[in-house]
Amino acid sequence: MKKNLIMVSLINSLGVIVYVLLVAAIMQNGEKLFGKMTNFWGPFAFLMLFVLSASIVGLLTLGKPIMLYLNGEKKEAAQMLFYTVLWLFIATFITLVFHSIY
Repeated sequence: MKKNLIMVSLINSLGVIVYVLLVAAIMQNGEKLFGKMTNFWGPFAFLMLFVLSASIVGLLTLGKPIMLYLNGEKKEAAQMLFYTVLWLFIATFITLVFHSIY
């Protein structure tokens, strides 16, 4: 069971990483893709993307632990959340190290 929790947390963390990479690419190339946003719709689109991102990342990070918790598997829920956050910490650390090198 513990191996399964680690694998599912890794997959969920990879989902977060891929999603963040996608959003970062869109934001970096936003002006090329959408042109200069000089009206109300630019900030609105950015805030909608922010809300969507919070929902997707929240679901990928907390979805399975909440389901486990509600099914009475409290220890497994805490472990799953811990492993997911650990994977995200490792990814963040690696990103910061590569960023400082390049």
